[in-house]
Amino acid sequence: MTLRERVAFLISRPSTQWFITGVIMFNAVLLGLDTSETVMSKIGPAVGFLDSVCLTIFIAEMLLKLFAFDYRFFKSGWNIFDAIVIGIAVLPGAQSLSVLRALRILRVLRVISVAPSLRRVVEGFVTALPGMGSVFFLMAIIFYIGSVMATKLFGPTFPEWFGSIGSSAYSLFQIMTLESWSMGIVRPVMVDFPYAWAFFVPFIMMTTFAVVNLLVGLIVNSMQDVNNVADNERTDKYREEIIGRLAAIENSLAEQARKRD
Repeated sequence: MTLRERVAFLISRPSTQWFITGVIMFNAVLLGLDTSETVMSKIGPAVGFLDSVCLTIFIAEMLLKLFAFDYRFFKSGWNIFDAIVIGIAVLPGAQSLSVLRALRILRVLRVISVAPSLRRVVEGFVTALPGMGSVFFLMAIIFYIGSVMATKLFGPTFPEWFGSIGSSAYSLFQIMTLESWSMGIVRPVMVDFPYAWAFFVPFIMMTTFAVVNLLVGLIVNSMQDVNNVADNERTDKYREEIIGRLAAIENSLAEQARKRD
């Protein structure tokens, strides 16, 4: 076994992945402590030192992967994701600029790349994006039509909520999320327009209960497809392993038979 193969085996071991996961979670706690002025005033240097240790471990892991897999490292989207997250942390000025310091919390997202179950969730979400694009376009059409109608119908009386297409779209978005939609917007509108419910109720039915649930269905189906692919890969791998073992046994029996002859 070559040195690269040994390194690849080491970083691919479940114990190594669990160690990296533990470091990620520990680093997440440190980044949370970094937001507390009380904590930082007492143990700020220790928190900074431990944060640097965690970052060093992440960099070492990435370098080992680069050595073990060479150009194949960049064939994995998750490896590229890890490299970007770590790269943000080591950018010049990352410790002084507040925006870059805030982006350090992105390191916690690395737990996705080391946890297969979380990777499948993200892969399922990404797989659903093309279908979600069509649903979002349908949602945009509904919102545009609803915004124009609401501006024409209720804009003169309620300019704060429906005075323009933009304000109408925002108000309709609030209504779609069902956040204070009845007592906050619809009932006050119905005081001057008693039949306003005939506009708002169908809008809620189309957006909240139809289109949004369609998005959920797309994501669930995509995740199910990803899980099925993963199950099929495990089954194929197990089948190949069994066939290899049977072939080895057959060769061993054949060799023993030749020796007896």
